[in-house]
Amino acid sequence: MGIEEAKRRAEELRESINRADYRYYVLDSPEISDQEYDRLFTELKQIEADYPELITPDSPTQRVGAPPLESFRTVTHVVPMLSLANVFDREALAAWWKRTATAIGTDSFTAVCEPKIDGLAVSITYVDGILSTGATRGDGYRGEDITQNLKTVRSIPLSVPRDKVPSHFEVRGEVFLPREGFKRLNQRRVEEGQPPFANPRNAAAGSLRQLDPNVTASRPLDIFVYALGWMEGNTTPATQWEALEWLKSLGFKVNPEITRTDTLEGVQMTFDRWVEARSTWPYDADGMVV
Repeated sequence: MGIEEAKRRAEELRESINRADYRYYVLDSPEISDQEYDRLFTELKQIEADYPELITPDSPTQRVGAPPLESFRTVTHVVPMLSLANVFDREALAAWWKRTATAIGTDSFTAVCEPKIDGLAVSITYVDGILSTGATRGDGYRGEDITQNLKTVRSIPLSVPRDKVPSHFEVRGEVFLPREGFKRLNQRRVEEGQPPFANPRNAAAGSLRQLDPNVTASRPLDIFVYALGWMEGNTTPATQWEALEWLKSLGFKVNPEITRTDTLEGVQMTFDRWVEARSTWPYDADGMVV
């Protein structure tokens, strides 16, 4: 196989593998078998071994294999990742709704309700469509560079269509460990004589802060993207709902439970419904974000 043919085939394989990852890890609707996936992946690895100059930063083969770090470098957030204000009862929620209506000059507005995933908040920056930097929230102003670890999370795209995005933009999400994955991980740790993790959140945080990305890759982490942090070169979506729809169209995993409503009563009804339903969700949630 000559280099031109190898280049074409590598591009075909990357497209097929990325599509398979999206179907499996984002849509939860696989279209090829594990055996077929492994065959495609092995073929791509062989082509890149034969022609190293064909390896691209967003190749599926680059998710795993980075060498261990001695320490994490510090990343300064372009826009601070500030904490949320809390309310703990219906009266406080109603007071917040009234304050918001007063601030914007109308009580006619749309609210987006999102499950508050119990995981670790992260910032992911893309440059020219390629995942460039991933960082923890840290103190809200500075976090740790965990780029190589985030690349191992299969539901995070290593690249997005360059013709559909600005040159630089940041997304924010919550990395978490699904309940079933947490159970399997703890079972394996006990079998290996290691102490089990206390809860899925601690397990997710500990997994992302491993200096060796191969350890992170061995743990079934997932993500829900919940916000567009900042962007350059394009018009920012006007609303949170539009931002989420845009991110979803690019291949990011957005929580399907997210709901929008035009009334305070709608927010309260959504919360009551989720209180009843959350025990059936495959992940832990410790509140609702409005």
